[in-house]
Amino acid sequence: MNAPLVHPPKADAVPSSEGTTPVMAQFLAAKASQPDAIVFFRMGDFYELFFKDAEIASAALGITLTKRGKHQGEDIPMAGVPVHALDGYLARLIRQGFKAAICEQLEAPSEARKRGSKAVVHRDIVRVVTPGTLTEDSLLDARGANRLAAVSVRKGRAAVAVVELSAGSVDAVACSLEDLGATLASFRPSEVLVPDRLFSDEATKAALDGSGGVVQALPQALAEPVGARVRVERLYGVASLDGFGAFEEAEVSALGLIAAYLETTQAGKIPALSPPRRSGDSGFLAIDPATRLSLEIDRTQRGEREGSLLACIDRTVTSGGARALAERIARPLRDTAAINHGLDAVEWLLERRDLRRDLRDGLRASSDVARATSRLVLGRGGPRDLAAIRTGLSIAEGLAGLFPPARDPLTGPPARIAAALDRLSLSPGLGRLLVDLAEGLVAEPPHLARDGGFVSAGYRPELEEARRLRDDSRRVVADLEARAVAEAGVPFRIRHNAVLGYFLETSAKAAEPLLRPSGESPFIHRQTLANQVRFTTVELSELDAKISQAGHRALAIEGETFETWRTTVQSLAQQLQAVAEALAELDAHSALAEWAEEVGAVRPTVDETTCFEVTAGRHPVVEAAVKAQGDPYTPNNCNLDGSGAACARLSIVTGPNMAGKSTFLRQNALLVVLAQAGAFVPARAMRLGVVDRLFSRVGAGDDLARGRSTFMTEMVETAAILTQATERSFVVLDEIGRGTATWDGLAIAWAVAEALHDRNRARTLFATHYHELAGLETRLAHVCNLSMVAKEWNGDLVFLHEAAPGAADRSYGVQVAKLAGVPAAVVSRAREVLDRLEGEKSAAVSLDDLPLFAMAEPAPPPRSSAVEDALQAIEPDELSPREALEALYRLKGLGRR
Repeated sequence: MNAPLVHPPKADAVPSSEGTTPVMAQFLAAKASQPDAIVFFRMGDFYELFFKDAEIASAALGITLTKRGKHQGEDIPMAGVPVHALDGYLARLIRQGFKAAICEQLEAPSEARKRGSKAVVHRDIVRVVTPGTLTEDSLLDARGANRLAAVSVRKGRAAVAVVELSAGSVDAVACSLEDLGATLASFRPSEVLVPDRLFSDEATKAALDGSGGVVQALPQALAEPVGARVRVERLYGVASLDGFGAFEEAEVSALGLIAAYLETTQAGKIPALSPPRRSGDSGFLAIDPATRLSLEIDRTQRGEREGSLLACIDRTVTSGGARALAERIARPLRDTAAINHGLDAVEWLLERRDLRRDLRDGLRASSDVARATSRLVLGRGGPRDLAAIRTGLSIAEGLAGLFPPARDPLTGPPARIAAALDRLSLSPGLGRLLVDLAEGLVAEPPHLARDGGFVSAGYRPELEEARRLRDDSRRVVADLEARAVAEAGVPFRIRHNAVLGYFLETSAKAAEPLLRPSGESPFIHRQTLANQVRFTTVELSELDAKISQAGHRALAIEGETFETWRTTVQSLAQQLQAVAEALAELDAHSALAEWAEEVGAVRPTVDETTCFEVTAGRHPVVEAAVKAQGDPYTPNNCNLDGSGAACARLSIVTGPNMAGKSTFLRQNALLVVLAQAGAFVPARAMRLGVVDRLFSRVGAGDDLARGRSTFMTEMVETAAILTQATERSFVVLDEIGRGTATWDGLAIAWAVAEALHDRNRARTLFATHYHELAGLETRLAHVCNLSMVAKEWNGDLVFLHEAAPGAADRSYGVQVAKLAGVPAAVVSRAREVLDRLEGEKSAAVSLDDLPLFAMAEPAPPPRSSAVEDALQAIEPDELSPREALEALYRLKGLGRR
């Protein structure tokens, strides 16, 4: 989807606070601090929204719009959502591109009353929720990353900074302006920050269009390198960024936008972030947004994960592993050594089935350590996040033991797996944390720390004492209730509320004897309601104080224990993230090995040549779909050489529609993605000279939002290929020039093919229905023809889905129309016109002498034969053997006539 280049709908200017109530003045102050966010204002068990915020939320969420009081003589619109349902409403708002500010009660009402009867509970904004800063599991896709990106351009260079706040990872990529769109699209951000001045730049706008995220404009001043550097240093708590590497100005600027946005949205809380990983514009295979959409790498053209390459190969068993695999597929490498390190890891695990099975079984029980750590550091986590860390550390400790010490470097784990195992070795600090959580945290803790009940019995003696007093007091309350009933002869029940504390309650009729004046009664009247009367006693009042103190003390001790654990997690955040990354990497490697074994994939040979040699290659997604229907998949070979030494550099692919040209093109492009992502490929063999840029123009589509027709969109994408493709690039093009007049289209296709062959010198698959292009094989030095084989049988067309040398002689369009269900009369007429056109190729063809199509009489339907009529009259299930034999003789006799 295209990213909007405007802000989400904003509320009107903040109303004046003159003449308002103290609570409304508090809301207006919060709104003034976040004027472009919808403010959720906590009032007891509800989050209330007022003024324009209420109207926007009512329309977006379908909640009731009502009124509360007046402001400057006008009714105040109001809407609200329950506290327990906030996450669901936030998710819906965020998906629609809104920002939400959460204004919480920061003290109990009892504390506010100490300042006076009219004092207002202290509230403040604790967080601004935006698409790129989500951390809650309920708002996130567990198997997909949620990234916040920032774009900056300085001195002719562009940079993209990306943070995944929920996992703490940070990336900084400097690139050329031409590669900005491909770099930004490779991260698939949920939200993109950009200095407002860049909105006027067409190249930047095009890159933002393809990002898929909500675009937020920030003041240009926040992108100035000097101030940006200071903010990034403050974010990381360092005196200088030099220890992280030599950043370009554009990278510092983009990182500064991220830092400024986090300071605003996280309300002063500092997230646990890993040092920025720097990768220049030569680190990854460049894939522009149009190519990603065409190849359906991580999302289909409908925007769904199911049906994409990623969904097809994903065999991960953890959420962190799924995200790691998704990143690997979305950002294939360009460095040959790094690619082969990844292939080494997959091959090593593929060869060790038993070890891989044990590894995957262990990983299945793991948890999302990275996201749990991030929530705890930001103050949004709870006891269950501590339990997730406990589980993750325990699993890490156990998995490390699966791999025996390598005595022989030749048989030991390859570098990538060895590095992951090193990170699984727990430091003394992580070991102590694991012991503390194992001893002190209950097996199934509650979601919220404020609920208590998550510290194990016996872990803290003072907590046990408070719990004992609290629990024993409950039994005392029951005893006291029984004694009160016996003494008064009244059916008392002991109740509790926040105003009266503990009290004795009975019906109005039963209370009548106790309400008569009597100086000896121990029961003190407290309150009369419509149907109940409430009493207390001196003993009950004393017990109330003891119980209250014991309960509060127990909760306070548990809260203190939780905060101690949270602080420990905060101090060990980077070590915990390293463990999480190691678990995710092992999962991704083992998943690729599992998939390779399942589909019979092989290790590609990746080198520095310009070769592309595939033997019996298969399209991973199409093959899976075909086999699910019980049908076989036809593999195909493909050989290209950018140098032209071993084979052609450019192949012209012809053949009928439905014969598999587009599948053949996409198949080979996806094999490049898989190989450079460090995955095995579905083929008998593959050799790949590493590719720097991948381009795919397959399929037709318009861009109505930008006023572009299908043909214009095709030409824009073709222009990008011709200006950016290099001799190390891989290009697949399908039906270039089809959206205009025949001769115009042929001329464009011819010129594009020549340019790719002569100037770009890129390895290219060029599918076309312009059979005249087959002549390029004799005109250009490094061009060959391929055709998708199809055969006619009894007037029908049979597709063999084989790519064979040579050019197709026909397109078989009429036969395909027949297969598609076009009415027989139309197919017959098309065949007549085609025969006339093909018979007059030598001269200028005129259609004037052809009768009007509408006037052409359809061919009469064929009459059935006597044999067919007799055959239709037979009911086989009703025939005896003798009658069946007689019917057969009768049919044979009719066939002789």
